Amino acid sequence: MAALTLAAIGIVYGDIGTSPLYALKEVFNHGHLPLTPESIYGILSMMFWTLTIVVSLKYVTLILRADNNGEGGLIAMLALASRAVADQPALRKRLLALGIFGTAIFFGDGVITPAISVLSAVEGMEVAAPALERFVVPITLVVLTALFMVQKHGTSGIGKFFGPITALWFLVLALLGIVHIVKNPAVLAAMNPLYGLRFAFEHPGMAFVALGSVILCATGAEALYADMGHFGKKPIRLAWFSLVMPALALNYFGQGAMLLAHPENVTNPFFEMAPHWALYPLVGLATCATVIASQALITAAFSVTKQVIQLGYLPRLRILHTSEKETGQIYIPFVNWVLYGCIVLAVVFFGSSGKLAAAYGITVTLDMFITTVMTFFVIRYAWKLSLPVCLAATGFFLVIDLLFLSANVIKIVDGGWFPLLIGVVMFTLMMTWRDGRHLLSERLRSDAIELRPFLDAVFCSPPLRVEGTAVFLNADAGTTPNALLHNLKHNKVLHQQNLFVTVRSHEVPYISDAERVEVEDLGNNCWQVMLHFGFKNEPDVPEALKLLQPKGVQLDDMQTSYFLSRDIVIPTIGGGMLPWREKLFAGMHRNAAGVADFLNLPTNRVVELGSKVEI
Repeated sequence: MAALTLAAIGIVYGDIGTSPLYALKEVFNHGHLPLTPESIYGILSMMFWTLTIVVSLKYVTLILRADNNGEGGLIAMLALASRAVADQPALRKRLLALGIFGTAIFFGDGVITPAISVLSAVEGMEVAAPALERFVVPITLVVLTALFMVQKHGTSGIGKFFGPITALWFLVLALLGIVHIVKNPAVLAAMNPLYGLRFAFEHPGMAFVALGSVILCATGAEALYADMGHFGKKPIRLAWFSLVMPALALNYFGQGAMLLAHPENVTNPFFEMAPHWALYPLVGLATCATVIASQALITAAFSVTKQVIQLGYLPRLRILHTSEKETGQIYIPFVNWVLYGCIVLAVVFFGSSGKLAAAYGITVTLDMFITTVMTFFVIRYAWKLSLPVCLAATGFFLVIDLLFLSANVIKIVDGGWFPLLIGVVMFTLMMTWRDGRHLLSERLRSDAIELRPFLDAVFCSPPLRVEGTAVFLNADAGTTPNALLHNLKHNKVLHQQNLFVTVRSHEVPYISDAERVEVEDLGNNCWQVMLHFGFKNEPDVPEALKLLQPKGVQLDDMQTSYFLSRDIVIPTIGGGMLPWREKLFAGMHRNAAGVADFLNLPTNRVVELGSKVEI
């Protein structure tokens, strides 16, 4: 438990742990707030209760309960909610669209988090030596470039240091806060929610604008839920209540105590808390903490992309495994370098953590809002709780989310458009791929020949049978694969043993080996095989086919060939999707990674036969 808790501190809480670098600073620098004792007490109270309500109550207490076979994250919750309303197709379709939009927005978050975190850490040099200001962006780019270049090697070697370094970071946060709280202990009175409420009622306009920056103290809360499958609920909860929340609260109150005494330090209150001799070590530790937080987001981006691919919302991409022991440690080159390019663009275009902060809140609050909506449908339709209980459980959090979201909507012009643009582009790609695959399947199905009658006709006057096993990968079970038709047409032979294999991905994280295979005997040594995988399973077809041996189907690896149909999509005018979406789908389909690699087929035993399909 201790080891898991320490690991959770490093992976789960890296993002929220770096928020003291910029959260309070942005409230006063960009919230148009006068720096008065009243506003400081009010904002500290709002921050403390944001951590308490949004993180402690909503995520740690409620949402961690909504696991999908032990797994968490928006994809897991989307799968849980969509299965719960499977008998309501219209509602399910809307929920899927909402969940996929939330996933698309996550990629915007994945761009902003590394950029703002590393920038805010390196900006500490300006406090130590103002002349170094012009080096902040170049150093940030060097750090980020190094981080993305090492991704292909994996993090198994250095990952064991994440927990201890992040734990040290939280201890330093707490120590810095305590030093200043001791000088002005009255600041702890801001834990009373009346200070925040009074400030909101007396200055509603300023308080509303300030909410857009206050939520920055809770950035990374989604990681609590997303990483549940790696660590379990108990270590995540233990880490939060024993170290993370106390350290964050102490640091924010410490910054407030310092600002009460030295309001001139408002430009960068976090680094101004430290004595001058400790600034450079603190910048170094902050940079390490932000790199770890960024690494967690990058790893999450790889994992989410893989899950979305298996659910059928993105084309296959080349996925490399970076660990021989951990199947979850993967590297996706395309995602890595697209993410890097967007992050570099964000750093160069915005140039400071202050400007990036305006872009940050919108993605965080949108994902929080979507998670709350999904939670309602899970507890209502999956847990079968009564409507009043469901409304009470999620309604309060929904009001809070809407407050924070509306406060960030006004920042869209100031930079919020950037992650939204990334999210909209990703959503367009994902929905185009889903709709295009549906059109392609419909087209292939309309031209398809039923498998069983076709085999009956073939065996009325059977062709030459050759030794070995042919495995025909078939997207639509029960229909005749194009690869079989081409093989008979051109080679005029049929293997001694034939398997017609359909791979199905399901809206559950994992499917056990006991439920992996369904087989139906078609006669004449032919079998219809269905392979089932969860969205976090590794789709390994040869390994799954070994499970057929107890069912009487014997396979010799050296005598087995895999036949694939390579369809070339031709966009046509009329019907289907809009012309530009059809062309986009055709391009995505053309550039998708090969099925053989994705299904882990042996490359020296794969035969691909192509055909053109108009949509």
